[in-house]
Amino acid sequence: MERNSMRNRQAGVTLIELMIVVAILGIIASIAYPSYQESVAQGNRADAQANLLSLSQHMERVFTENGSYTGAVLPYTESPRDGANKLYDLGFAASSATSYTLQATPKNGMTGDRCGNMTLTNIGQRGAADTDCWR
Repeated sequence: MERNSMRNRQAGVTLIELMIVVAILGIIASIAYPSYQESVAQGNRADAQANLLSLSQHMERVFTENGSYTGAVLPYTESPRDGANKLYDLGFAASSATSYTLQATPKNGMTGDRCGNMTLTNIGQRGAADTDCWR
C-alpha cells in the first residue's frame, strides 16, 4: 500500500515546476520580441528605401524627357505600394528644375522608428536620423 501512494505522488507536475517553466518562457520571450520587432522594422524600411530608389529612377526619366525636374508628378505616394497598411508617406522634401530630394516619412506602425525621415537626392545622397539606416 505504501508503494502505491509513492507512485501517485510522482505522477504529475507540481505548481512550482509549472511556474518555473512559465518564468523561463517569459524571459525568453522578453529577449526575443524586441529582436523580432527590429527585424520587422528593417523590412519595412527596406521597402520604403526601394520605393525611394524607384521614384528616383522615375525622376531621372522625367529629366531625360523634359530637361528639367519641374512639374514632375510621383506615380505613387505611399509605401508599401501593395496592402492596406501604409507605413510611409513618400514625397518631395525639396524640388527645383535641376535637383530634388525625395523623402519617406514614417506613419502608422513606423511612427516612432529610430531612422525617422529617410531622404534620397538627385545625386544619390542618402539621409536618415541614424547612420546605419541605409545599409
